[in-house]
Amino acid sequence: MRERVIEVVADVAERLRGLQPSVPPVSWDELVERFRAVDGPAEAELLDRLPRGEWVVDAVDGAVQFLQGLPQWCVSVALLRDGEPVLSVLHSPWLGETYAAEKGVGAWRDGVPVVPSRKTDPTAAVVATSHPHVRQPGANAVAGLRLPGVLDRVAAVRNLGPTSWQVADVAGGRLDAFWQFGRDAENLLGATLVATEAGAVVTTASGGPWHAGADSVVVAAPGLHEVVVETLR
Repeated sequence: MRERVIEVVADVAERLRGLQPSVPPVSWDELVERFRAVDGPAEAELLDRLPRGEWVVDAVDGAVQFLQGLPQWCVSVALLRDGEPVLSVLHSPWLGETYAAEKGVGAWRDGVPVVPSRKTDPTAAVVATSHPHVRQPGANAVAGLRLPGVLDRVAAVRNLGPTSWQVADVAGGRLDAFWQFGRDAENLLGATLVATEAGAVVTTASGGPWHAGADSVVVAAPGLHEVVVETLR
């Protein structure tokens, strides 16, 4: 099934790339209208072509970048069983790369197994963060309070676009950690499967087990997870 899902997701992503606008919207209403015109049909196509099952689909993770004409966006899908992800596929058409994972089997980028960073020194760490696509003022306030402490302890903090792809890049060792405050299950369910199957540590910001209703997430290389959680506290 995994290969079939990869084929469908990559096909839809490449078609979306051809629809990406060259001129960004100039108002919120225009942004919403143009996003819905693309996202709705793409989501419907994914659900129609994917094998039967309970799917969480994000046709354009990184919608703002998509509408701005930027390359940092991807298509993400996750198959759930009893509410837990068992298969996940993410495809970035501009990078031409695919992350995939199966529960209990492994995680891959373009068919090659991925592993997280081996770093243990936070001063050498390159970490990323983001915020949920749905406005959550309380989460944003906490994020603002916590950011300075992280900036003081790591080599660099970045926001590299789609939440799911940044989490997957922690799984693949390109980033050393990712954190976010706020609820964002749509973007996190599939990506956290990639992370856990690769060997990264996934928890809440307080270090507890992450779940779809959690109000924060930390995904980190094993040697850095403890210090990231400590800093965010």
